[in-house]
Amino acid sequence: MKKWNRREGQRTHRQHGAHRHGWYRGNQHRPTLDDLWHGHSDPGPSFRASQRNCDNEASSSSLSSSSSSSSSSFSSKSSSAAPELPGFYFDPEKNRYFRLLPGHNNCNPLTREQLQEKEREKQRAQMLTEDEKPRKKAPREGLNTSLLLQKRHLGLLPVNSYCRLIHEVKVNEMKRHKLQIQSNDSSDPNTDNFRIIVEDSACERVFTVNDVSHGGCKYGIMKFSSCSRGSLSVEMCDNLYFTNRKVNSICWASVNYPDSHVLVCLVGVADTPGCVSLLPAFLFNNSNPEPGMLCSFKISTAWSCAWCLNPQADKTFSTGLSRRVILKEVETGRTQTYSVGSDVLAQQFALRVPVLFNGCRSGEIFSIDLRQRGRRDHSWKANRFHQESAITSIRVLQDENYLLAADMLGQIKLWDVRMTKPVQQYRGHYNEHAYLPIHVSEPDGLLLAAGQDCYTRIWSLKDGHLLRTIPSPHPAANDMIPSVVFSSQLGGRGGLPGLLMAVKHNLYYFPYNTDYQEGSKEESNRTPLRGVRTESASSCED
Repeated sequence: MKKWNRREGQRTHRQHGAHRHGWYRGNQHRPTLDDLWHGHSDPGPSFRASQRNCDNEASSSSLSSSSSSSSSSFSSKSSSAAPELPGFYFDPEKNRYFRLLPGHNNCNPLTREQLQEKEREKQRAQMLTEDEKPRKKAPREGLNTSLLLQKRHLGLLPVNSYCRLIHEVKVNEMKRHKLQIQSNDSSDPNTDNFRIIVEDSACERVFTVNDVSHGGCKYGIMKFSSCSRGSLSVEMCDNLYFTNRKVNSICWASVNYPDSHVLVCLVGVADTPGCVSLLPAFLFNNSNPEPGMLCSFKISTAWSCAWCLNPQADKTFSTGLSRRVILKEVETGRTQTYSVGSDVLAQQFALRVPVLFNGCRSGEIFSIDLRQRGRRDHSWKANRFHQESAITSIRVLQDENYLLAADMLGQIKLWDVRMTKPVQQYRGHYNEHAYLPIHVSEPDGLLLAAGQDCYTRIWSLKDGHLLRTIPSPHPAANDMIPSVVFSSQLGGRGGLPGLLMAVKHNLYYFPYNTDYQEGSKEESNRTPLRGVRTESASSCED
């Protein structure tokens, strides 16, 4: 006969009691990693939470009403949040855990980057759905034109605040319209992605650069015109130019008359050296031949370029290179070189005085006064200030005491050039390493920038308030960043205000007023439509 042990008897009694009351730990099944991976044993935290709710309700019948209400609130909190397990993530839609794989060499890996990308794509689709609704929800309560006008008449709203809020209303009412690009050749649709679009000063023409599938790029000019009925038409010029080199920077140049030429910076590849080409705009159109200067300058690896419109430095352009700035007079060929400590990635001339502003990879922003070319030391740097990262774009405002600068940390700042201090910052822009421009429309008081996340953001220029974030019509990718143009007169004087967005091989228009009308069907049947034509284009070997 086995000797009775007091401790074993107590342990047996506790086990029987535990089975009777249902709280012993052995009754609970602990899920293993295999169970979590295959999803057979453990139905998920939501099912376990419901079981706990039932147990709580059964056990709380003998308690008071206050204790039962507290236990039910606790059970609802526990069911709403799934426990986090290292190496796994919980999918609330499928109600189960999935393993996270660290690398990309596995078969069908599931990584945090993929999950974040999936979440971003879901958010983009929701924003597109919201934007396509006929009546979009106002960004803030009470933000409508009639109410703002009423407050303005009653003297409850200052003029500056009224103007900013009206612009915010109009920006949020912009709807996306896809434009058809007219061309003389309707046999070959455009399938080459837009990379850069740059408008001229009158916004009648836009210089475009498209990536070619077999390598290199092509560039040409699109003409815009507005109809009396309130529609916008786009026509591609006859001639396109092809090159196997990359286009780094573009600006319009006024040699014979305003915007008569285009300055293009080409990067060398293999045995083909880089150069800066000055191309007459008429080369892209066979119907209006006219005389003009066509020249190419042997300037390799130019990051940026700018054209001077001040009469004191007539027909002069600049290029930003690696640790150098080159100023060149087109007619005389006179060249002035300035040595700097970093690559010059962005440039723009002031209009009233012959001063060139430069933005560097080091984050430094400095100006060069062309009236002091003879100085040998660095005293020709009239103003110097810094941002935290490489400068990607600078814009001089009409009041040339202020300058906008954007960098590769996504920071956009408004600088007071006299005090060399930032006076305004525009938050929300996203950039990590891309060469992205910023755009300013001072008559409308707007600042625009397309980020590396493929969202186009619009700020109030005066107070830095983010007015709207526009998602891209296509999924986000590094080679799908939209190129945008905003103007109050698209198509020239008396034209339509709005935003142009070139993404992939499509061109979209966001009208800045509600009177925009699509082109009629008769016009569509009368004019061959669809993208850029290449059959009648002349190919140029650079």
